[in-house]
Amino acid sequence: MAYVIGVDVGTQSTKALVLGLQGEIVGQASVSYQVDTPHLMWAEQWPEVWFDAVCQTITQSIKASNIAAEEIKAVCISSLYGGSGIAVNRDMRPLHPCLIWMDRRAGEEVQWVRDHVDTERLFEITGNGLDSYYGYTKMLWLKRFRPDIWLNTHYLLPPNSYINYLLTGEVAVDHSSAGNIGGVYDIKARTWSQAALDMLGIPRNMMPDRLVECSEIVGGLLPEMAEKLGLKAGTPIVAGGVDAAVATLAAGVIAPGDHVAMLGTSMCWGYINPDVDAKHGLISMPYVINGLQDNYIFGGAITAGAAISWFRNNFCQQEVEQAKRENIDVHQLLEQQALQVKAGSEGVMFLPYLMGERSPIWDPQASGTLLGLSLYHTKGHMYRAVLEGIAFALRDNITCGIKGATHLEPQLIVVGGAAHSDLWMQIIADVTGYPVVTIKEEVEAPLGDACLAALAVGLITDVKVIKSWMTLESRAQPDAARHAHYSLLFAQYQDIYRNLKGNMHQLAMLAHSAAQ
Repeated sequence: MAYVIGVDVGTQSTKALVLGLQGEIVGQASVSYQVDTPHLMWAEQWPEVWFDAVCQTITQSIKASNIAAEEIKAVCISSLYGGSGIAVNRDMRPLHPCLIWMDRRAGEEVQWVRDHVDTERLFEITGNGLDSYYGYTKMLWLKRFRPDIWLNTHYLLPPNSYINYLLTGEVAVDHSSAGNIGGVYDIKARTWSQAALDMLGIPRNMMPDRLVECSEIVGGLLPEMAEKLGLKAGTPIVAGGVDAAVATLAAGVIAPGDHVAMLGTSMCWGYINPDVDAKHGLISMPYVINGLQDNYIFGGAITAGAAISWFRNNFCQQEVEQAKRENIDVHQLLEQQALQVKAGSEGVMFLPYLMGERSPIWDPQASGTLLGLSLYHTKGHMYRAVLEGIAFALRDNITCGIKGATHLEPQLIVVGGAAHSDLWMQIIADVTGYPVVTIKEEVEAPLGDACLAALAVGLITDVKVIKSWMTLESRAQPDAARHAHYSLLFAQYQDIYRNLKGNMHQLAMLAHSAAQ
């Protein structure tokens, strides 16, 4: 028998699965960890945390599968968007924590680019915009504030590229990860842009020469790694890609038309398109299959599940304790309260900008907002408003994406932890107006990784087979009356940000000055 392993390194956990060629999952494992936030709006992680989690989940999933090492024919690892990348020296040792996608510290670098670089030319080359989300601005922060690190940096590696190096001794960057960095990658030529790098003052030699497709073999597993993981030496390690795009593949998206919302720590909504268009405010990168022609276009909210966790951890200790006593999920208790509240949360509106915001507003100083509270309102109102606020952020991105999409199917596929919630699925259907379907198997990005692994070693030749590995099930139909009401509220959602933007920025400035 032949099996493959798919691994996804996420922001808060790493998940792995062992998959047979009929789509059967014979072993799974997951390891959780935390994001380091040493200062306001900072978010970083040491790569050792990721690598340890990869090793643990691979060994645990193999043990759970009870299959022989020689039956595993390939391993593929996807990862979170690593922002700045991991700064490594010539010995390939990390010099600094990785400034991940969530990090917003590079605001002054954004202004420097705006003042000193031909941004229209930069956007034309890269198909992407200017914001502290993008890795190239975080690289400039390292250059300015960590000159000792910058001086000794040999490469800046995406998380999966660094892990693949540890496993194989080979250095390569997949096209999706390279494109997601933003200002250093030529989206048309599918290579690093010397012109853009020169404009930004980032040395070309910090970008590894070897660029590969996501389904390409990086190298064979080193003997010492094979012994550590319980695999055969030489097992092919496949490049992988950015987790949001790989999760989109896991949902069966192989050509333009289908669109997927991934709701985990953050929210990413994306689709496949032949063209890129930075002016609509979304993010572009090569897709994880057919990556030399097709592009993955996506928009995202920085906090989705993270906003739920923030609300739960800070305001719901009573429910947390009750859930422990009753041995149930605390979110079930919160949803019971929210179900008693009408659509629109009876006047309470939540803007989920708890770490600034990515698309489509691109504002690192935007802040989370609960508006419309009165003595009448309860925790149930606020919890429902949080769910609705994230759904409004999703609709905001879809509204922008429609402008550049050649075609979108009349249904929305949702993957991630949010898919467990019937209430949230109904809210998303009612807010967006799309029928919502989810994946029954709840596999997300690791299934896409497994597909890339099988493709790389010839176990499958047609990527369409992934559609037989998972089952789409209908979860929610939009209610016409609620959709009409939510459309009015969505206009308010957009207006509230525009009206409060100046206050948000002033508060951020005052908070920064008080912290000094």
